[in-house]
Amino acid sequence: MLRLGLLVAVVTLALDQASKWYVKDVLGVEAGGELVPILPFLDLVGVRNTGISFGMLQSGSTVTVWLLIGFAVVVTAGLVVWIARARSALLAVALGLAVGGAIGNVIDRLRWGWVYDFLFVHLGAFDWWPVFNVADAAIVAGFIGIILDGLFARRRQAI
Repeated sequence: MLRLGLLVAVVTLALDQASKWYVKDVLGVEAGGELVPILPFLDLVGVRNTGISFGMLQSGSTVTVWLLIGFAVVVTAGLVVWIARARSALLAVALGLAVGGAIGNVIDRLRWGWVYDFLFVHLGAFDWWPVFNVADAAIVAGFIGIILDGLFARRRQAI
């Protein structure tokens, strides 16, 4: 399962970094710039996220940046060990998504000192969801997969 999880992590990381490059450098959606409508429920807008996923724990401090990088590296290392011990493809894929997303956001912090978010999902004026990126979506999907794997594992053990 290690190969599967690491493959998913590498693909996730590549998609995250490629999407950030494309939106920021090719389309020119700069942080603090204007909204670019894509679909009735999706806009592109550049945001400098100095906090963790989905803009939580915002801080402009250099110390915070390094603490978040350190935390992400430690958690990522633990997730890679978990991938090596995974017994199901769902768990390996879920952990790979989380690892790839975490590394993608760490790369942003090392490069800029903040994470580039650009996906803005909304229903008309109802904009309850924070701006995010592919890495954030992968991390959330990964943790949903971990929960589902845990539920399925309990069902398998009960049978």
